[in-house]
Amino acid sequence: QVQLVESGGGLVRAGGSLRLSCSASGTIFSFITMAMGWYREAPGKQRELVALFTSGITPNYGDSVKGRFTISRDNAKNTVYLQMSSLKPEDTAVYYCYARQRAMNYWGQGTQVTVSS
Repeated sequence: QVQLVESGGGLVRAGGSLRLSCSASGTIFSFITMAMGWYREAPGKQRELVALFTSGITPNYGDSVKGRFTISRDNAKNTVYLQMSSLKPEDTAVYYCYARQRAMNYWGQGTQVTVSS
């Protein structure tokens, strides 16, 4: 089992920035090979990809966040980050950390991000 704990959500004004963190713990065979990333779910909408490391070092981003959000990882700390800039009210959602290891999917509890206009 892998546990994921997110932090860093909150309330910010449009145009502002926030950084989310997600720390992984538990039975981790090799953090560097784990798929790690972020999804979000807004009220009344389906959960969508924000940013994700799959294989390799180049992450994938959702179209709506490209150029504004940056995902990074610290393999020594088993942690992945999401730097969010130029935030918009439509970025308001619960942000979930995601990990995949040996065909098992894991989710964090979610952290609320609210962007006011």
